[in-house]
Amino acid sequence: MLPSGSILCLLSTFFCTWVLCNAQSDPGTPVIQLRLAGDKKKYHEGRVEVLYNGAWGTVCDDDFSISAARVVCRELGFMDAESWFPSAKYGKGEGHIWLDNVHCTGTETSLAQCPSNGFGVSDCKHSEDVGVVCSPRRIPGFKLTQKDLTLINNGVMVHVEDVRIRATYSHRKRIPITDGFLEVKEEGKWRQICNEDWTGMNSRVICGMFGFPGEKRVNLRPYKLLANRRKKNYWGFSVNCTGNEADLSDCKVGREIEMKGNLTCEKGMPVVVSCVPGRTFAPSVSMGFRKAYRLEQPLVRLRGGAMIGEGRVEVLKNGEWGTVCDDNWNIKAATVVCRELGFGSAKEALTDARLGQGIGPVHMNEVQCSGFEKSLTECHFNRQALGCSHEEDAAVKCIVPDMGFSNRLRLNGGRNPNEGRVEVLTHRNGSLVWGTVCSDSWGTMEAMVVCRQLGLGFANHAFQETHYWQGDSSADAVVMSGVRCSGTELTLDQCLHHGKHINCPKGGGRFAAGVSCTQTAPDLVLNAQVVEQTTYLEDRPMYVLQCALEEKCLSKSADNADPSSYRRLLRFSSQIQNNGQTDFRPRAGHQSWVWHECHRHFHSMEVFTHYDLLSLNGTKVAEGHKASFCLEDTHCDEGIQKRYECANFGAQGISVGCSDTYRHDIDCQWIDITDLKPGDYIFQVVINPNYEVAESDYTNNIMKCRSRYDGQRIWTYNCHTGGSLSSETDETFPGLLTNQLSHR
Repeated sequence: MLPSGSILCLLSTFFCTWVLCNAQSDPGTPVIQLRLAGDKKKYHEGRVEVLYNGAWGTVCDDDFSISAARVVCRELGFMDAESWFPSAKYGKGEGHIWLDNVHCTGTETSLAQCPSNGFGVSDCKHSEDVGVVCSPRRIPGFKLTQKDLTLINNGVMVHVEDVRIRATYSHRKRIPITDGFLEVKEEGKWRQICNEDWTGMNSRVICGMFGFPGEKRVNLRPYKLLANRRKKNYWGFSVNCTGNEADLSDCKVGREIEMKGNLTCEKGMPVVVSCVPGRTFAPSVSMGFRKAYRLEQPLVRLRGGAMIGEGRVEVLKNGEWGTVCDDNWNIKAATVVCRELGFGSAKEALTDARLGQGIGPVHMNEVQCSGFEKSLTECHFNRQALGCSHEEDAAVKCIVPDMGFSNRLRLNGGRNPNEGRVEVLTHRNGSLVWGTVCSDSWGTMEAMVVCRQLGLGFANHAFQETHYWQGDSSADAVVMSGVRCSGTELTLDQCLHHGKHINCPKGGGRFAAGVSCTQTAPDLVLNAQVVEQTTYLEDRPMYVLQCALEEKCLSKSADNADPSSYRRLLRFSSQIQNNGQTDFRPRAGHQSWVWHECHRHFHSMEVFTHYDLLSLNGTKVAEGHKASFCLEDTHCDEGIQKRYECANFGAQGISVGCSDTYRHDIDCQWIDITDLKPGDYIFQVVINPNYEVAESDYTNNIMKCRSRYDGQRIWTYNCHTGGSLSSETDETFPGLLTNQLSHR
């Protein structure tokens, strides 16, 4: 009989790379297990984690070398190491830092054999966790032996290669697969699990692993009839989960199942699992997909993530959205967030504003969850703890179900897998064919959807000409046109587009749509309080406004105004902060910047902001400022060096953690309200209104205020950034809920 404390280890494409170590030949060498974890993109790379004395921990990068990386990779079953990375390249780990100052020659069979300070002896922080990249090739015949199974923690480590929910014939065409027999792969064969000891808590963990927030009861009768007709091949163990494990590998192995041929599991049948998908992933038939649901989440949301199911965690309190401090932030709390939002278990609980900084208050600190709460707001947290900054904003990456989205789209001809001509798989004359997308109206929003559908992150650029990328000649025909996306869609199919009748005047070929994708993006946010505090009126003579007239910063009536007349200007300062993960750079290169002689500076973006006064029904009543600003780092957070300066034709941009400030007393920093009648209005500012530069979040690019003008004075109040308040508050600004709604 196996000890109940044994650990179930999995190696699966769905989860972290978990591999059992070969047994050490030296009986005095501590027995360890390794895995690759963290923010990784491939199965053969990640943060090095060590299981020692029953707890997972990390390895410090001090004195680590390629020789140590080779030992790690071979111990994990790979042929060799390609490289290694210091400074938590794959994210910070948790728990112990088991090894520090590791010195390997490269000939050791286990990392435990390499000289070090000793297990648990370290002066490092998790910001120094080491990561490795192994050769993708596996060691031929690498597998566990029976000897290996007797060494770990005075018990046995049971190894399986994969886990799946095997759908029945009636459910096989559904996407995603939510119901079916649970099977594990052992020594190349799929085996069922006996349900005699199976519990709902086990099902809950399985559903979370496959991207579903919960499990449901299932009618076993049809499954039992099907099982009776099939040859059964049971796995030799039961499973014991508490219900809040992140995946099956965290559960314990239960009792050993006695193999008695056809009489095995005679009081039960193979385990059947039935999961409840989140609304975003409602099952669909065959290869079609339902329209994406707009997530209705009144209390918790994710912002700034590159993929569906990841982002900075924000909670709603007293009508205002705020962030969560990362003190004590862990995988249990992250999983509560993921399940609450309709995803599965959390893959990672991220700290240190890894997915960008938020704005507004920090609502929660020192969060502690049991793992079974329905909402993060039900977890305990320290209401008195103060002092957290947005540099400590917590974030999550959730497991999402396999929807097969990437199978219907591909990029071709690019210099790397993250760029190329967009090609889609579609039905034509009864068969599936690949074809291109018409680039008419193709822009950043459409490119965003493509990159997310392929799992490649954010859009970096949207291309309307792709003659420099040689795609598949058999896919040259245009099969999709008129594409218009809001940016919330999960697939390009869900965007508005022409039906069977393609309309593409330019044709395909060199004018086919293309994209380039990136894992990081900037995020510009306007400081609403600065605008509100600096607003005032000035009457200025027309004869000193000639440069502004040339740059079209005045209303149309100024074109024919007498030089001795006055214009009434609503003036204000604006401070624009980059809270994203990479610098905000103008798309155009130096060679295409426009020199404006009157103001003596280059314009790197023809349209960077819109300044407008609107009536309460959303009609523009005062001409706004469409400015192509020079972009530079006016002020940076402590410890960040300024990099961009407009002077002397310098590089333009806004660094992460820096802001660009335009004072109220410079030309064009105004709205011309000379022709405005007294009344109540909405004062609106929109940054990057044409989405010329891709950002991680466009909802916070808009700022809105209430404004009252009596003919002589103006009052500006209730200024706030888009998405910072509850939907009920934003509804008092009709038709202006988001940047997209205002300017698409």
